[in-house]
Amino acid sequence: MEAPVLTDRNQYPSDELVFSHLGKRRALWEALFAFIDAEHPDFEKRWRFYDDGKRWLMNVSRKKKTVFWLSLAAGTFRITGYFTDKARDAILASALPEEFKEPFLSKAGAGKLRGITITFKKKRDVEDAKALIALKTS
Repeated sequence: MEAPVLTDRNQYPSDELVFSHLGKRRALWEALFAFIDAEHPDFEKRWRFYDDGKRWLMNVSRKKKTVFWLSLAAGTFRITGYFTDKARDAILASALPEEFKEPFLSKAGAGKLRGITITFKKKRDVEDAKALIALKTS
């Protein structure tokens, strides 16, 4: 697992700071947010420091509904969307690859939220994120 970054409560995650941690994965960040800004201009992006995890996380939401949570690690970033059991059929029918569906579907959770996490390492991850966003907004 990558080392966590953005752990200083007093250092707001500016673009410059975020990009300094992402390195070559900056292009994936820019592709994801170019898509969001073009296709979902109503999404709100908010950074907040969380004491329980001792780090900054970004909440991306539409109105009051969270679409995904974003965290940074050394050299990468990840997004996680949370779903209830009611989303099972939609997840099965989605464009998400099996590597994301299987862990979600194999965990029984009667009414509990379960996450689908995408860690950005390659261009394909942006397409998977688009599928995750489509699930959360449908």
